[in-house]
This record gives sequence, C-alpha cells and structure tokens, in this order.
Amino acid sequence: MKKLTQHIIFVLFVLSSVIANAQKSSIQGYKIEGDEVVFTFNKDDYKRLSHDNGTYQTDFKDLDIESVVVSGNFNNWSKNKWRMTKIDDNTYQLRKKLSDFTDEFSWEFKFVINNELWAEPSDRFSNVERATRNGQDLNVYNLRLFTAHPDKKGNVRFRLRGFEDAKKVIVSGTFNRWDEKLFRMYKITDGWEIILQLSPNVYEYRFIVDGNWMADPTNPDKVSNEFGEYNSRVDVQKRVSFQLHGFEHANKVILTGDFNDWNEHNFEMTKSSDGTWHRSLPLSGGKYHYKFIVDGEWVLDPDNTVKEYDGNGHINSVCIVK
Repeated sequence: MKKLTQHIIFVLFVLSSVIANAQKSSIQGYKIEGDEVVFTFNKDDYKRLSHDNGTYQTDFKDLDIESVVVSGNFNNWSKNKWRMTKIDDNTYQLRKKLSDFTDEFSWEFKFVINNELWAEPSDRFSNVERATRNGQDLNVYNLRLFTAHPDKKGNVRFRLRGFEDAKKVIVSGTFNRWDEKLFRMYKITDGWEIILQLSPNVYEYRFIVDGNWMADPTNPDKVSNEFGEYNSRVDVQKRVSFQLHGFEHANKVILTGDFNDWNEHNFEMTKSSDGTWHRSLPLSGGKYHYKFIVDGEWVLDPDNTVKEYDGNGHINSVCIVK
C-alpha cells in the first residue's frame, strides 16, 4: 500500500510538472486576470540583454538590477513610465487595467532593465516576434500582448465538429494577428473547442487543422479573403445601457442613433419609478452617435460630456464601446 501511494504521488508530481512546463512554454511576460493585465518579469526567463545600438550584454545573472520597466507601443516605448514592483530577487510585477489600453487587438512590448537594457525573450515562447524598424527585420525580438485570451467563462466559444484524428487544431483570426500557434483548441466529444474572451468587435477567423487552413463549416457568416477563399466572421457585442435623467414628466422617449440609422420609432425607452428613462442595446465595438427624442423634441444626453459634430453640422452625444 505504501509503494502504491508513493507511485500515485510520483505520477501526480510528474503530471503537475508537465502541466506547469506546458503553461510556462506558451506565453511569456503577462497574463490577464479579470479586467487587468498582469505583467511579470522573471530573470530566469531571459539569457541576454541588448543596448539600443544592438550590442549584447550576455552576463545577465551577475547584473545588478535596480529597476524594471514595461515598455511597448502602448506607451510609446517609454523606458521609465511603467515601472514594475519587485516581488522577490528574480521577479517584478505591474498591474494595468484593460481600459488603460486602446481598442487595438495586440501590442508589442519588452522589459527594460535599469532604464537602458532591453531583456531579450527566448524564442521558445509563442508570443515572441522579431522586431522591425522601417520595415526591416532586426536581430532582436519583442513580446506580444493580446487582449483576446482563453477563459472558461469567456464570451465566444469556437467549436469545430469532426476531425477526431487530427493532431493539432488552432483557431486564428484578426483578434490575434492571425497567429498560427497561440490559441490551440482542445478535444471534446466529436470535435475540438476553445473559449476565448474577446472585446466587442467584428472579427474574422479560420481554423488550422494539422497545418491546413479552413473556414468554419457551421458558420454561414463568411467574407472572401485575398487568397480567393473565405474567412468566417463573428460579431462580438456588448450590452450597453442608456439612461436619461431630468425628464420624469415626459410621456414618450425614443433612443436613436447611427446604430439604428436614426430610426425615430423602434427603440422606445422605459421609465422607472424614479422618473429615469432606460434602454439597453447589444452593440459591437466602436464609436456611436446618438440622441434622445423626448415627446418629439431631439435632445442631447445631459449626463454625457462627450459630443461631436456629424457631417451635417449637428451635434450628437457619443458612446464608445470597447
């Protein structure tokens, strides 16, 4: 019995080590937790550093680290703005809200040591990309950050039926710059699946089955691509609530905007007991102009300070969905 227990413990230890190594070998430098991006620098993941002039300092282990900064195209490659907090002798961390980023799908970034040395990532990680300058490849590499990420509670389920004998199935699309390795699907009964968390937007995607690209056979929403084939398309929407205060004595309020071609009838709002008018709509990512029609009178949203002129000289309230 003791030998059996030891054997089981050994097997569990090996499995946990394999899983940990598999996770470590996929994405480097960050993870997404809820509405935050958690940047993590671990000195053991890097073997060399580079200067701006392209020369290398290879003796990383003996380097006296005074500071670590996250630098990328999201902060104009600043070497001092996004300073990380020291967790232990090898690890530094920085948390940023997803709302701190624009609505781009992905960014490139690096860790800067002592405000002058760029930590070079290992090519064994899937989110590594060769750096370029003026369209030319450089001999250094950047890390890539994607806001799209696997999440069991995510908002988009990609599923491919059949292909039970396939060895590897990937979903790739505009949400990850058509990366061919990052989002590997897992086997389910009669097929493959992965659940991703995606920001509201319209995305194109394809499946890669053992190296062969194909559109989603069960999704009728397709668009032609530059290769004379088709990409599947998914519209990820977010429910947005509109409210109007200060018109508790109105009889009828309509919500209208460029999301419904300024229709004056179909989005009638509901009045609550406190006199506030409500209406929620599922909207794709983007910028929308809107107004309220209060008993026939068009009014701006009094609680929204963001306004813009349209092409006809009118001022509209603005809603940004991301």
